[in-house]
Amino acid sequence: MDPTPSAEPRRPPPRRTSIGVWAMVAALLVLLGLAVFFAYEGLVVGDVEVPAQGYIAMTIGIAFSLVIGIGLMVLVFYSSRRGYDEQVTILGRRPNDDDLPPSSDSRPQ
Repeated sequence: MDPTPSAEPRRPPPRRTSIGVWAMVAALLVLLGLAVFFAYEGLVVGDVEVPAQGYIAMTIGIAFSLVIGIGLMVLVFYSSRRGYDEQVTILGRRPNDDDLPPSSDSRPQ
């Protein structure tokens, strides 16, 4: 056997998923199941008629939600294109490498 280390980096052993992660997944699945159950129960209700005011309120709510969602996405793209998301400069001084936090891919060699 060759005592020198190989050029390939070793893979870390696979991490075991903690009980907290499984508990969170179970809780989310229960919530999803409850949402599906209540949606089904709400859809199969028999003789319920929605008045005109209900349809008007629903239309206004949907339109308002769309305007807010589309408006926020437009602002995100506008901000990104105009450079408003660039790194902040302090008093006209651009940060140098010493001011930046270490990146996750920089490993000591």
